[in-house]
Amino acid sequence: MNAINKSLLDGRIICLTPIEVEKDAEVESKWTHDPEYLRLLGVDVVRPLSPVHLKKKYEDLEKKMAESGDQFCFAIRLQAGDAAESENTGTAVSVRRLVGFTELTWVSWNHQAAFLRLGIGDPDDRGKGYGSEALALMLNYAFQELNLFRLTAVIPEYNRIAMQLFERDGFLEEVRRRQTLHRDGRRWDVIHMGILRAEWEEKNRE
Repeated sequence: MNAINKSLLDGRIICLTPIEVEKDAEVESKWTHDPEYLRLLGVDVVRPLSPVHLKKKYEDLEKKMAESGDQFCFAIRLQAGDAAESENTGTAVSVRRLVGFTELTWVSWNHQAAFLRLGIGDPDDRGKGYGSEALALMLNYAFQELNLFRLTAVIPEYNRIAMQLFERDGFLEEVRRRQTLHRDGRRWDVIHMGILRAEWEEKNRE
């Protein structure tokens, strides 16, 4: 297959797709009842969220993406689908299961820069390569399709698995905001990791 025809959003084991408001809200709501999911994903206050709340969040997000052009959000789904019955025909269909989300936010077109975030929801789905492949797809999308120059990831110090994941793909620690977070009776740093397009290109030539 020629490079021009190669899918930007399909990997070997996962693919990046649009968010499905109704179905994905039900799934993520269950994830938010696990404090670890939200703590690994970011620094906001941890609280469980209802499907109704998340549906509204997705709808607002879709509107913002359409209007502002500075945010790109994707659902991370398995390539191999689970069997399900079609509501219309009653026949078996393949449903690609949601395992996480990833996004490019605060895209600054004049500076060709953006922030990158991703998260895998169910603990049983972590450590299986889904995050690694999603990150590889997002880097390719950011640098090849959007023509960005640099990306930044903001990671709590306690999320060492995420730091190792980003380091493997060429991110470097650039800023350490000391003792920014207070969780579990102690203070944690927040680390800003960055990668330039030239560094990503060099990494992909290895």
